Amino acid sequence: MPRLPVKKIRKQMKLLLLLLLLTGAAWLTYVHLSLARPARAPRQRPGAGRDGEKLPSVTDGHGAQALPATQRADDSSESREEEQASEGRDPNMLFPGGAGRSPPLNLTRQTPPWREEFKGQVNLHVFEDWCGGAVGQLRRNLHFPLFPHTRTTVKKLAVSPKWKNYGLRIFGFIHPAKDGDIQFSVASDDNSELWLSVDESPAAAQLIAFVGKTGSEWTAPGEFTKFSSQVSKPRRLMASRKYYFELLHKQDDRGSDHVEVGWRAFLPGLKFEIVGSAHISLYTDESALKMDHVAHIPQSLASHVGSHFPQQEPSVDMLRPDPRDTFFLTPRMEPSSLENVLEPCAYAPTYILKDFPIARYQGLQFVYLSFVYPNDYTRLTHMESDNKCFYRESPLYLERFGFYKYMKMDREEGEDDEEEMQRRAFLFLNPDDFLDDEDDRELLDSLEPTGASVPQLGRQTPMLAAPTRTKMLTVATPAPPTSGSLDGQAPRHSRALSWASQPLPLFLGRAPAPHTAPSKVYVTRVRPVPPRLRASRRALPDPPWPPFPRVFPRPRPLPRVQLRAPPRPPLPHRRRTAEPRPSARTQAPRGGRVAPVRARERAAPTADANPSAETKPVTSFLRVAQVSRPQLPGEGEEEGEEGEDDGPPGEEATPDDSEEEEAAARAAGRWREDAIDWQRTFSVGTVDFELLRSDWNDLRCNVSGNLQLPEAEAVDVAAQYMERLNARHGGRFALLRIVNVEKRRDSARGSRFLLELELQERGGRRLRLSEYVFLRLPGARAGDADADSPEPPAAAASRRPDAELCRPLRLAWRQDVTVHFIVPVKNQARWVAQFLADMAALHARTGDSHFSVILVDFESEDMDVERALRRARLPRYQYLRRTGNFERSAGLQAGVDAVEDPSSIVFLCDLHIHFPLNILDSIRKHCVEGKLAFAPVVMRLGCGSSPGNPHGYWEVNGFGLFGIYKSDFDRVGGMNTEEFRDQWGGEDWELLDRVLQAGLEVERLRLRNFYHHYHSKRGMWGTRSRKASRVERS
Repeated sequence: MPRLPVKKIRKQMKLLLLLLLLTGAAWLTYVHLSLARPARAPRQRPGAGRDGEKLPSVTDGHGAQALPATQRADDSSESREEEQASEGRDPNMLFPGGAGRSPPLNLTRQTPPWREEFKGQVNLHVFEDWCGGAVGQLRRNLHFPLFPHTRTTVKKLAVSPKWKNYGLRIFGFIHPAKDGDIQFSVASDDNSELWLSVDESPAAAQLIAFVGKTGSEWTAPGEFTKFSSQVSKPRRLMASRKYYFELLHKQDDRGSDHVEVGWRAFLPGLKFEIVGSAHISLYTDESALKMDHVAHIPQSLASHVGSHFPQQEPSVDMLRPDPRDTFFLTPRMEPSSLENVLEPCAYAPTYILKDFPIARYQGLQFVYLSFVYPNDYTRLTHMESDNKCFYRESPLYLERFGFYKYMKMDREEGEDDEEEMQRRAFLFLNPDDFLDDEDDRELLDSLEPTGASVPQLGRQTPMLAAPTRTKMLTVATPAPPTSGSLDGQAPRHSRALSWASQPLPLFLGRAPAPHTAPSKVYVTRVRPVPPRLRASRRALPDPPWPPFPRVFPRPRPLPRVQLRAPPRPPLPHRRRTAEPRPSARTQAPRGGRVAPVRARERAAPTADANPSAETKPVTSFLRVAQVSRPQLPGEGEEEGEEGEDDGPPGEEATPDDSEEEEAAARAAGRWREDAIDWQRTFSVGTVDFELLRSDWNDLRCNVSGNLQLPEAEAVDVAAQYMERLNARHGGRFALLRIVNVEKRRDSARGSRFLLELELQERGGRRLRLSEYVFLRLPGARAGDADADSPEPPAAAASRRPDAELCRPLRLAWRQDVTVHFIVPVKNQARWVAQFLADMAALHARTGDSHFSVILVDFESEDMDVERALRRARLPRYQYLRRTGNFERSAGLQAGVDAVEDPSSIVFLCDLHIHFPLNILDSIRKHCVEGKLAFAPVVMRLGCGSSPGNPHGYWEVNGFGLFGIYKSDFDRVGGMNTEEFRDQWGGEDWELLDRVLQAGLEVERLRLRNFYHHYHSKRGMWGTRSRKASRVERS
């Protein structure tokens, strides 16, 4: 047997190692080539299109592909994007530090069976009445992607329904005509996204082209190359396979709505063509499925991306965590251990309307609001940029004058207190600007406005800066008082003769409309004209200005006055250059005030006159606000200098002289600008606007929150109760914090409080105290209005002469009472499914089984409501079926009749409600049998708004959400089913009238995180569209 040549191997060791390395390199090269994509079609160069130009590509970096590494493209720019999407991250969000990954997505990986008859059309899902133009806003829709408003099909990838505020989801399969590299493009108004899979699986879909991300981007129909993101990179497709695609489109209420998809072979000179019916097919046939069947709907990254957001800082104060939201989870103290803490007392408030006749719908005026402590932040401060009804000032006043009346500008040295007070009176008017006594008597008789436009400052319009007989009243938004108007010197008055476009008489109580040009009021006083000017008047033609339209029967046009300001050298200035120093002749004896100058001293001859009048009308103006515009050096001098004439008394100004002077001033660079005092300071007192509100049901303002209870009053009541509690139980409990205090005020007999305190028992257990107490006023007696609340015995009377706490009789709420949610429905499959899912989540998160759901179905055709109820994980439910048209009153009454226990609570509910976690506890606390009913105020979300980003208003007028004990509901007569059989609306107000007349209180509070979803009314209650009706009639 030959031996191994060890010596030869040792000599050739280096060669052998080199051979081994070359073999390994060759093997790795082979493996890399076998995994790489096949060779592409020949082209001029990578990324080149027709005529050799470089083609646009997706530059957003949001492409997503959940594929193994063996199936990824060899383009390195896409690898990191695909890895990010395959890990389940949100490509639209950047998480700091790699944290905040979204939860696992339920992606569809197995497609339903496909048949040949599916060719020629694709699935189309419509989500109506949802505002915004971005695809991201479509994903925030509550029902996206499983519960669309409409499910239909389309025959080509070019859709234009000519509608507004909707979103589209088009999905199916694309069948290429031949093998090769294909390039796609999408065009739309507004935004759109095109997702394409490498096979028929929706889970492998990736973003290949899109139009915009913010909602402001759009294209014209067929404009496939406007944005670089519209055109995809070439994709290698095979004619023998089908590829899943998904097209998302969002349209707002503007523009020409359209979305289309084009494709072309990746060859030079080819144009994009619409993908037609010959190359598309359905994902599945939905024609025989009801709206609640959603298992067949594909779920991909396109339908989920952006739907799971990381934890961010809440944009609304109401979304911040509050102890009230989860305080119901704390164990409650037994009511039996609290019976002897306070002395019993009768509870019969004076605002009860038992047996008091009221007019129809007048009960709204007898509903009072409760005060809340601490602040629950139900005030919609984020909505006050457009709605400032919370403040006492009218919107017109705030639009014009703002909040300057709450500010007191700090005075500078030498400024007189009397001057400051007079200037702050009557909206910063200068007292020197008012008319004299003899002139004021002629005010209304000589009121004559004009409709001429304001002359523009230019070469053709000479500046009228000479002394005139004119004062001006500008009704405009006043700027903050400048330092020039608050110092101790004489004020500066502009002498330019300007005309308002549409002046209105301020003294007749009318103000100009907001957002218009400043209106001026002209007060004309007739003065005699010297005889030497009368002849020249008759020689002049009528002025070309039109009279004021439709105000005076025979308006008289004002004369055209041409004045010239005599040139003066610039005066020495203080720190603020725009405020000239007053002359010595205008200094007042004290206070820096300027003495009024008589008209005869200010009179100046003019060159133009009105030939139609024997007397000369002189217009007077009263200035309210500063006119912000450039000023000539001779303009705006002090009133005391008006009596000085630098020229002869009879010298007349001509337009040429004024134009020359204006040109000279511009050349010399002597234009003046309004000075800004950046060092101005002011003083302000703390203003608590909550103290200015009353407990009346404010139907005017729908952004104000609950009334705020002063902290001192809440702490005082809690301290009194804790003193009595520890005296009764020997100091077993310590107060940890005041969670919630609600007060209903009765100025005649006292105030009712709902105390919710977190206590620490001596053994270490934390307990929840939630009881009603009554702060009885001294000498107050419960009248005979409530026979069920007798007076307590004399031994139980109050021992102190001042107001003290007592326990109101028969005013205790039950924690274990069952709440029945009664909801009438008809053809609202997506909302029924959402409502049942919310109720199941409420049961799972709270562990509360003492509630039931009663659905009254008016022959719904879009889903099996009873089957959905059986599948929902609810503790209790009832299904009632009624025939005929939808009637809310009849449905609610049928649901209440199905409740057997009269000592349970029925909550008349709506289908489109988002409930907070403490909704059951809130209903129980504010419903007391024979005493209290509960009408919570719901926040109506606006179009495109969601509970995570609530924008809307409080429904202060609606009482459709109503909680009451069944015994009380039967006692007041139930719903008015006869009168409200065919009409919609008003049944809640009519029920409120009867509840108040029965002697019950109605608790009215705004609940945190209690929303009414924005929804479409198309197709509700069995209504049909006009198109469908025409088809049936034909």
